[in-house]
Amino acid sequence: MYAILGVTGKVGGVVAQTLLDAGQKVRAVLRDRAKAADWSSRGCAIAYADIADAAALTTALTGAEAVFILIPPNFDPQPGFPEIKVIIAALTKAITAARPQRIVCLSTIGAQASQPNLLGQLGEVERALGALDMPVCFLRAAWFMENALWDVPAAREGVIGSFLQPLDQAVPMVATADVGRIAAQLLQETWTGPRIVELEGPARTSPNDIAAAFANALGRPVRAEPIARDQWETLFTAQGMHNPVPRAQMLDGFNEGWIAFEDHDNVVRGQTDINMVIRGLCDA
Repeated sequence: MYAILGVTGKVGGVVAQTLLDAGQKVRAVLRDRAKAADWSSRGCAIAYADIADAAALTTALTGAEAVFILIPPNFDPQPGFPEIKVIIAALTKAITAARPQRIVCLSTIGAQASQPNLLGQLGEVERALGALDMPVCFLRAAWFMENALWDVPAAREGVIGSFLQPLDQAVPMVATADVGRIAAQLLQETWTGPRIVELEGPARTSPNDIAAAFANALGRPVRAEPIARDQWETLFTAQGMHNPVPRAQMLDGFNEGWIAFEDHDNVVRGQTDINMVIRGLCDA
C-alpha cells in the first residue's frame, strides 16, 4: 500500500491516480475531511493528518510500503524558516515510528544551492530526511509550467510581466503531470540509501516561449515584459507578503543561473511541453 501526502494537489493527485491505474492500493492522507468522498470513490483508503502533526502522521503512514511526501509550499516564510523546521520534526518522528520501506519526497531544482533563497526550505528537508536510515528519494523538479496560471488574465490582454529575465533565457521547467507520473514510478522502484532524481520537461523554456504559447492558445499576439528588479520586493509586499526577500532571492537564482540541477548529465525529461500546459490553462 502506498500512502500519499498532498493528494488533493495537482502533483499528489497524479501520483495517486497513476498508482490506482496500475492496480496498486493507495491511502490518501488528507487534512480536509470534506475532500475524502472523491478519493474514497476512486478506491483509496483514507487517513487524516496535518503534516505538522507527528502523532496523526504516524497513524497515517503505519503499514505503508512506500510514502510520497509533498510539503505544502510556503512562499512567505518567517525569517529562518521556523515553519519548515516544525514540519521536518513531525515528519522525521512519524517516518521513524512508521518505518515504511521507502520514501519519495518532492523537492526542487536548486535544493543544494548554498545561497539564501526561498527554496532553501526544501534543502533543509533533504538534509534531515536524507539522514534517516532508510531509502529516501528526493525528486528535484524544475520550475512548474503551471505557474503560468497567474498570467492567464494578463495574457488575454496581450502582455505578461516576467520576473524571469532576460526574456530569451530558457530555464528548466516541467509540467505537474510529469512530476506526478515520475513520482509514482519511483515509489514502485527499490534502491538503498538516499537518492536524488532531477526532472525537467522536454525542452527548456523562456518567458518569450511562454508568451508565444499563450499567443498560440489564445489566437492573438501576446508578449512578455520584464518586471524591474528594484520593484520586486515592493510588489510582493503590496500583495501581502511579510518577508519578500527569500522569494526575490529565488528569482535571482534562476536569472543568475545558480539555481540549477546538480547533475546536469543525468536529468530525467518529461513528455509535456509548454504549449500543452498553456492550452490547458487557457481552456480551464
